[in-house]
Amino acid sequence: MRVSIDSDRCVSAGQCVMLAPEVFDQDDDGIVMLLQPEPSEDLHAKVRQTASLCPVRLIQVTD
Repeated sequence: MRVSIDSDRCVSAGQCVMLAPEVFDQDDDGIVMLLQPEPSEDLHAKVRQTASLCPVRLIQVTD
């Protein structure tokens, strides 16, 4: 799995950080930061759920 983000579209909802803090964080302005562009397999389901719940769909997941 490969994860990418479009942080320019981030609205600082924080869903990603709450659901997958191992993969996502927020900077001082609340903008999403990607910590693991290739998360381990045990995180794949969590990352997919996070991507589907992002209010602006800025998280892209490819296999």
